Amino acid sequence: MPLVTYEQTRPWANAIAHEVQMKMMPPWFADSRFGHFANDPSLTEQQISMISAWVAAGAPAGKSLDAPPAKEWAKGWNINQPDLVVRMPKSVQIPARGEVEYTYEIVATHFTEDRWIQMSEFRPGSPAHVHHAVVYIRPPDSPWLRHAPIGEPFTASTLKDPAEQRQAHETTSDLLLVYAPGSSPDQWPDGMAKFVPAGSDLVFQMHYTTNGTAAEDQTGIGIVFAKAPPKQRVITLQLNNHALIIPPGADDFRVEVQGTLPNDATLLSLFPHMHLRGKRFEYDIVHDDRSVEVLLRVNYHFHWQLSYRLAEPRLLKAGTKLRAIAWYDNSKNNPHNPDPTKTVTWGDQTSDEMMVGFFDVAVPAGMDKWKFFERNGGPQSP
Repeated sequence: MPLVTYEQTRPWANAIAHEVQMKMMPPWFADSRFGHFANDPSLTEQQISMISAWVAAGAPAGKSLDAPPAKEWAKGWNINQPDLVVRMPKSVQIPARGEVEYTYEIVATHFTEDRWIQMSEFRPGSPAHVHHAVVYIRPPDSPWLRHAPIGEPFTASTLKDPAEQRQAHETTSDLLLVYAPGSSPDQWPDGMAKFVPAGSDLVFQMHYTTNGTAAEDQTGIGIVFAKAPPKQRVITLQLNNHALIIPPGADDFRVEVQGTLPNDATLLSLFPHMHLRGKRFEYDIVHDDRSVEVLLRVNYHFHWQLSYRLAEPRLLKAGTKLRAIAWYDNSKNNPHNPDPTKTVTWGDQTSDEMMVGFFDVAVPAGMDKWKFFERNGGPQSP
């Protein structure tokens, strides 16, 4: 429920005091010893003391003349009022129970010219059922899912071509936007934006979970275009380890992956993704002398999957070695664990696990993902 007015907030005063004293709210899970982040909503000790004193005094309303003017919100959006809203053309029927295969819906943009996107935000049609969602940018020359239907939902198993069934989860297309519970919209600094070539399609990849109530979903995204062509293009990269095997009962199981940047890039933000057994996640730079610099360490919370935006974007030179480490709790002491007796491997469903360290970087505007991964005279797989 919203806590915008005094009348809405007063009944929750004691709960608010408890949550802020325990530093559970506002939600923020980064270890304060590492990094500084522009979107850190953490309260200062003075602010926590002020809230605690207000509650202890009976949570009085105060003088209405001292109240700030009511904030005006763009209806339904946290970004500026979108220039364009793109919705999945057809709704998806979600059953009350059982597992739901990844569902796709391809939407033609009909862009007649290249466009630069500075802000974007997901609006799930049924937030209670959307485990996570990704929108990919499919350029007009991409062969990915070319025989799949346009404008209607489908899954990999409904595709006739076995090769396309396998390719559904495997693409080198750039990501426009990723959504998970608690995630925030993308808002890039002036002079930076994501690129959508003329004639591209947007491919919605939806992961639904059931909760005992049937529903339908017709997710959309809001888009704000850059006012002028930017100097830098934002691309989303990732470090992931598909080979994870988490033993039954393991309470602090470690998985890592490393990668080396082939070209200079400016690091903008970090977004870790795991499932219900996720415990901690860390991004590091491993220097040539083998010393380790921690960029981000979070105590992972599945229901608050946040993006951590650097307070000062950081230039990373070609050859920088990045490392992501994830720890998992597959024990009975993890209250979110669906089955501590199970050996857990990579998989799409929430009862499986993932280890993905998304990170956003800015590169020259004329460089796409394929050019970024060219080094030593030859391309490297992203």
